[in-house]
Amino acid sequence: MREVSEQEQPNDGVGGEGPPGRGAERPTQPADAGAQAPAAGSGPASTGVSADARPILSVRDASKAFGAVHALQGVSIDLYGGEVHGVVGENGAGKSTLVKILGGVHPPDTGTLLDSDGRPLFLSGTAASREAGIAIIFQEPTLFPDLSVAENVFIARQPRRRGGRIDHRSMQRQSRALFERLGVPLDPDRVARGLSIAEQQIVEIGKALSFDARVVVMDEPTAALSATEVARLFGVVQSLREHGVAVVFISHRLEEVFAICQRVTVLRDGRLVLSQPVSGLSAGDLVRAMVGRDIADRAHERNQPGAAVLRVAKLSRAGIFQDISFDVHAGEIVALSGLVGAGRSEVARAAFGIDEYDSGDVFVGERRLRKGVPIDAMRAGVAMVPEDRRQQGLVMDMSIEDNISLASLRALARHGLLVGSGERDFATDWAGRLQVRYSRITNPATSLSGGNQQKVVLAKWLSREPSVIIVDEPTRGIDIATKAEVHRLLVELSRGGVAVLVISSELPEVLAVADRILVMREGRLVAELARAEASEERIMTAATGQADVPEAVEEASPA
Repeated sequence: MREVSEQEQPNDGVGGEGPPGRGAERPTQPADAGAQAPAAGSGPASTGVSADARPILSVRDASKAFGAVHALQGVSIDLYGGEVHGVVGENGAGKSTLVKILGGVHPPDTGTLLDSDGRPLFLSGTAASREAGIAIIFQEPTLFPDLSVAENVFIARQPRRRGGRIDHRSMQRQSRALFERLGVPLDPDRVARGLSIAEQQIVEIGKALSFDARVVVMDEPTAALSATEVARLFGVVQSLREHGVAVVFISHRLEEVFAICQRVTVLRDGRLVLSQPVSGLSAGDLVRAMVGRDIADRAHERNQPGAAVLRVAKLSRAGIFQDISFDVHAGEIVALSGLVGAGRSEVARAAFGIDEYDSGDVFVGERRLRKGVPIDAMRAGVAMVPEDRRQQGLVMDMSIEDNISLASLRALARHGLLVGSGERDFATDWAGRLQVRYSRITNPATSLSGGNQQKVVLAKWLSREPSVIIVDEPTRGIDIATKAEVHRLLVELSRGGVAVLVISSELPEVLAVADRILVMREGRLVAELARAEASEERIMTAATGQADVPEAVEEASPA
């Protein structure tokens, strides 16, 4: 680990700052002889790292509590250069707290960080973490949209000419060299506003390399990426490995952990329960370590569907989707599948009334919904859980209680006034039904993990007892146990007679819960598959334009 400057640098967007004027402080005395040894299986053997290699960075016996909640308890991890180290666990397992300790946002209450020489490293803020060679790449990067790629890479650290003027040519030249090193042809002069999430992440990685980061932490980097973008990101990660960078890869997608990581650490309830090479482990091993039990298969027997509840007829919107027609029956789960950009979410938003459309009709039973009027859909018994829970599903600064009751205020009001105790009882009841984990119902939604935020969105809509529920990417960014709970909930809703429309990019999820699968490509419905005939291969074949609608479609649809 290179020497750390005492001068505080500008915040790099990790999410918090230390006291001004202080950098990373390193005592001169040796590390405590009683520091916890690496966890079993945490050495470099069997991962492609030299057996006598020393970790670039070590976390030793780190604990962190927030009030009565013990977020981390005695966690020790070694990070080796040239190795991708996966970190997995349920929401609330301590992954985010570990990231914030590495990023200098929170110091550990006990325990310490050690550099490559075994000396304690104290991070007093985010700039100190950056100066120590640690970079955090978040799921949704925060670039300055009106600046160029090169300006974002060198923000607050621009190379200067004589007289203090910014050397734009030097920024462009250095940025281009960084992206060439990563194997990505990204134009340094391009304005950030038009970049995809994947391209924004590449910019953040380039920024990390520009200040010689030796540890790169990627927090759920693939959650919003297409398969092609994931493949490109994995190529960038491989490039980082080849240059001796230690990569921490946090993901809920176990298949990605097995594809890219050499070592994996599992956290559960703030404790380290497993840390060893990926080779020799199975997905079942990780799941058992994460949740302390086997996850039951939630496959369900197909219900006998009832009458059509939601009917979409010849819905079109110029340049977005065209001639979309389908029904969803009572007691049935229908999945809209397809590649990112196929128009699935846009159809769902139009059906609910969020977006207008040019032609066509949407019916609930015999009632024709007014286009562009969500309240009309709500009054007809339609609920919608949007794709982006933080931006569209929740008011993040409002309390858990207020978010749950938000769609039911009219029902809770007495003579036009809300009674606080009634609203609280209502919210507490629904939070309990969906097993939302929280410390206080009055805490803001920001205090919850991603999985519990999703449960709050579901509670808000299920409390209205809808006849139709549309759920867009219901398990994106949530852990495997909570994902199983959401699947179980959708199945129970269908068994209760609710018509369920699911939009999902995860094919295993589609196959696990859907009774029928509709496949979209480039704004059109191109295939309809019954559950019994569906497979990942058949869905992808239709989604990529390699096959037409199967002949058996008409027989597969409910009468």
